[in-house]
Amino acid sequence: MLHEELWESNRDLAESCLLHPFVRGLDDGTLPRDIFRGYVAQDAFFLDAFARAYALALARSHGLDTIESFHGLIGGVREELKLHRAYAAELQIDLTQVKPAPACRAYTDFLLATAWRGSSSETLAAMTPCMRLYAFLGRELAKTAVRESAELQERPFSRWIATYSDPAFHRLADQLEQLLDRLVGNTMEIGAVYRYAMQCELDFFSDAFRGPLLSRKRR
Repeated sequence: MLHEELWESNRDLAESCLLHPFVRGLDDGTLPRDIFRGYVAQDAFFLDAFARAYALALARSHGLDTIESFHGLIGGVREELKLHRAYAAELQIDLTQVKPAPACRAYTDFLLATAWRGSSSETLAAMTPCMRLYAFLGRELAKTAVRESAELQERPFSRWIATYSDPAFHRLADQLEQLLDRLVGNTMEIGAVYRYAMQCELDFFSDAFRGPLLSRKRR
């Protein structure tokens, strides 16, 4: 299957994300609050672009099954944004005032340019790494609680881990990969788009770990 081939050929980057200090900090609870706060702001900005890329892909779709799949995937982004809005309220982040850090801007510009001007196949290849990577990270981080015989709810970033280890999120990742398998051919161009998106994920964590500036919610 194409999605398996692409994932395996980019597993090095996925493993680098899993071992990144930002993700390790999520896992053991040591990630500084300000760094997580910055990440939430940047990721909310990213998800807005991700939803628009889905919408563009939906508008260019043919066939009821494909249209319904993209509709469901957009709903999944809405659920993710609920988590980010909850964190924003707690951490006093004004999501309307977020300025994207370089890695976030590079990633969103790439996604939207691909969705506007690239083929439907390239758009799917650009979007799939995010969904599969987060499902992978959520599952791996949830395993730590099992190994330690600890309750996930007791961990500092439990809601983040619970969101991305949830079977509902994994079903969305599966759904996107099914579209990829059905509509996309395995070419050098598709492989390059997929890998660039995965590299953007790694760069996003690195930028987040440096702690980008953002505005506090106005009182």
